[in-house]
Amino acid sequence: MKTTLFTIAVLFFTVVHALFAQQAKPLYQSENLEIRQVSAHAFVHVSYLKTEDFGKVACNGMIVVDGGEALVFDTPTDDAGSRELLGWLEKRGVKVKGVVATHFHDDCVGGLEAFHALEIPSYGSFKTIELATAEGNLVPQNGFQAELDLDVGELSVSNRFFGEGHTRDNVVAYLPADGVLFGGCMVKELGAGVGYLGDANTAAWPETVTCVKTAFPDLKLVIPGHGKEGDVALLDYTVRLFEAR
Repeated sequence: MKTTLFTIAVLFFTVVHALFAQQAKPLYQSENLEIRQVSAHAFVHVSYLKTEDFGKVACNGMIVVDGGEALVFDTPTDDAGSRELLGWLEKRGVKVKGVVATHFHDDCVGGLEAFHALEIPSYGSFKTIELATAEGNLVPQNGFQAELDLDVGELSVSNRFFGEGHTRDNVVAYLPADGVLFGGCMVKELGAGVGYLGDANTAAWPETVTCVKTAFPDLKLVIPGHGKEGDVALLDYTVRLFEAR
């Protein structure tokens, strides 16, 4: 009996692993860009940023698609990657309604020009607009204070500022229909280090992430700004990481 139960368990986890691997397989991949589907309506786009301190860094963004429409959260790191992403969506008959920058760094706004060239509206908090302007980075066109809900197809995505962390302006995007949170660079993948802290408020970071966790108790999947997505454990890990500093 024990042997039979063990065999069933092994088969179950083998099937689950196979399904997960199939879901994680890229739908699109090039030197500049990778796109993977992570839920019924959410996709992760991965592009690459060359940095002096960390070398070539893979940077995550999110795409939400429903009813032939899409919202993009953080641009690819440059216009080339953004054009690839937009081209991929266009070939699938998907119209991009807007792009949201979750903070002012290049891994969020570096490809804005490609969106603006196609007259796709861009959004960022007023603080993001202020900081991007001061930094000399590309700037979102439309500002919001602390919260912005955007519709895509029949779905809605909530963009909210909970407090300082990775930067003074970092916001998160939450898709209630799928329980998916795009935490951006404020959320770390499991096992990650603290990363770039040049614009961070490390003292406020744990409380900010705790507020995010409290606000979305039904979340199922968390997408960090860099690295592998996971569940709420990413939020807990990020809190512990910065509480320890």
